[in-house]
Amino acid sequence: MFTNKPLSVYGLTLAVLLSFVFSMSANASPRNKNSVITKTKTAEETRQLQLAYKALIAEFDKKAASVKAKLSSEKSSGKAKLVKASLTAANYSDYDKSLHVTATAYTSHADQTDSTPNIAAWGDRLKPGMKAIAVSRDLLKVHGLKHKQKVRIKGLEGEYVVLDKMNKRWRKKIDIYMGMNKRKAFKWGRRKVEILWNQI
Repeated sequence: MFTNKPLSVYGLTLAVLLSFVFSMSANASPRNKNSVITKTKTAEETRQLQLAYKALIAEFDKKAASVKAKLSSEKSSGKAKLVKASLTAANYSDYDKSLHVTATAYTSHADQTDSTPNIAAWGDRLKPGMKAIAVSRDLLKVHGLKHKQKVRIKGLEGEYVVLDKMNKRWRKKIDIYMGMNKRKAFKWGRRKVEILWNQI
């Protein structure tokens, strides 16, 4: 009925209708008291206006309750986000090394790796669901990452383990393992990320 109108419009409409109802109630007795038809018509109009007034009151209360609930929910959600952000920042501070790299994604399909797509460079067997990454060789030689080292990727949950190496031509790059999910890997695409780890 009035669900798409802001509360200010409800308030204005309510005030006008209330004033009109009181006005009609005050003049409910017709000038010609001998006219039964006029009296009946006026009484019916007053009754209809009173019903409309009650309906508007109910709708207004419903809308006000909805807005109040929404504001309360947004407030709670905002607090939850602040707490999560604070905890995440604290987790990032646990690492002593960080580096900005390019991140792509790969799967256990032969067309993206080689004839043994489930076997990583050090001989580790990759399985869907594992949080594993392949890293460019300069990250191993120059920046100190090692086999089976745990790495945090900012923006992603949990830690990833270095289990694979990329082709020699790549520099400052990681490849995130996504099992057999080509669609997920394609959606990830190519992004700039920050990785964090503790020097062993």
